[in-house]
Amino acid sequence: MTQTPTVGVLADHQIRAMLDAAQIAATAPVADGQIQPASLDLRLGDQAFRVRASFLAGRDRTVADRLAQFQMHEIDLTNGAVLEKGCVYVVPLIESLALPAGMTAAASAKSSIGRLDLLTRVITDRGIEFDRVPEGYVGPLYVEICPRSFSVVAQTGQMLNQIIFRNGKTIMDDDALRALHAKTPIVDGDAVISDGLGFSVDLRPDGTDLVGYRAKPHTGVIDLGKLGHYDPAEYWEEVRTDKGWIILDPGAFYILVSREAIAIPPMAAAEMAPYIAMVGEFRVHYAGFFDPGFGYAEAGGSGSRGVLEVRCHEAPFVLEHGQIVGRLVYEHMAAMPDALYGREIKSNYQGQGLKLSKHFG
Repeated sequence: MTQTPTVGVLADHQIRAMLDAAQIAATAPVADGQIQPASLDLRLGDQAFRVRASFLAGRDRTVADRLAQFQMHEIDLTNGAVLEKGCVYVVPLIESLALPAGMTAAASAKSSIGRLDLLTRVITDRGIEFDRVPEGYVGPLYVEICPRSFSVVAQTGQMLNQIIFRNGKTIMDDDALRALHAKTPIVDGDAVISDGLGFSVDLRPDGTDLVGYRAKPHTGVIDLGKLGHYDPAEYWEEVRTDKGWIILDPGAFYILVSREAIAIPPMAAAEMAPYIAMVGEFRVHYAGFFDPGFGYAEAGGSGSRGVLEVRCHEAPFVLEHGQIVGRLVYEHMAAMPDALYGREIKSNYQGQGLKLSKHFG
């Protein structure tokens, strides 16, 4: 593929062209459903390396160099293996890249993985940031995996992360985002636009006092290949309130939901970003990408809530209904996707509200 001159996030057919041009290479054929409207799912390779600590390669080193320093032991993933809570692993991915000039890439955990409090971050040779692939990068991809709340069973070929490809400067400024909202509403009600679309937490849901879930501290293993299998009550405590606020406990992991119903029109993609540190001592989100069509009415969405993966830090914190907790940064697409999230492809979270990962029945 010759480099597309259009600025924006690459669409599904452009990702296929990158595969045809060997700008994306893989040691196994592309799997069904691996290409999403504006992203590519990345697959685990055959081995996981238990390491002493999380690391970045640094400008002058490869990931293999760092593994030689910090590797503790090697685990075979071909038949599945347990990755233990609180441990750090590095797994070579099946996919590798040879990006053309002007193109960068960014990775994120897939939605179901973030909802399991499974910290997964892509790293590269000579990399100085997690989940960011610099312009023109040629080389392998690795994922660092750190289970935070639950030990998991992982296996070769499973897709924990996704990657998008950016040609040029793709982010919409506030004026462009306001124009998009005026043409195709991106949120129900008033849009709070400042360096992206602000969204808030829903702690007064209609008809119920169930506002979220909190991960239990001592649970069994979750097999990432088993969908609709686990009883939520064995892994999660329900969080209920009729007061419009909750207190977040330090170190605890919560699943909450946005008050706003969000839509991503076909010629846009979005990434969830933290708001500002001054709003409170907590982090919102581990999984960050929203494909074109998410929550979009013509793709069967009619507005979908954003599920919030929340971890409180040093001090207990009072979180109140309607408090702004994050923002969506919208980006221009380089082309119209062949398929939209929730319409032409199977999408687990179209039209969602408060919802645990697809591993729970």
